Amino acid sequence: MKTIFPARTIRPVALTLLLAGLHACEPQPVQPTVQTSAVAEQPAATPPSTGDFPTLTRVEYVLQCMQEHGGQNYDNMYHCACAVDVVAKAMTADEYDQAVTFTNLFGMGGERGAVFRDPPQSEQLRKKLKDAKAAANDTCFPKMPGSAGGQRGG
Repeated sequence: MKTIFPARTIRPVALTLLLAGLHACEPQPVQPTVQTSAVAEQPAATPPSTGDFPTLTRVEYVLQCMQEHGGQNYDNMYHCACAVDVVAKAMTADEYDQAVTFTNLFGMGGERGAVFRDPPQSEQLRKKLKDAKAAANDTCFPKMPGSAGGQRGG
């Protein structure tokens, strides 16, 4: 007997796989290397660059964004995939991870919450994330006629 899965259980999984595959298919620039001496020098450590979020971080952002904008559908997927690219250009992956942690745990009470509220980088990173998300909303989500803000769907 053949088992048939309902479409509503397949779509979230397919969407996740699709988003993961989209990021993996982006062309990566190739940097030519030229050696000037017979002894190869150790390359200098490069600072983390913006725009190189891990695939899991991108998928989590897109899924959360789609939930905030009315659920999983192709329209939201495209807008949220655009939004994660804008956020990724504004901050490094480490900054983003720390900003999300500070933002999500900011409301925790007591001494435990102070670890996420009080450090100077907490406010800086939360503001940077808020500004990046605002820029993403302005860039990626169309303004609806007659609405005061740029937020769609909710």
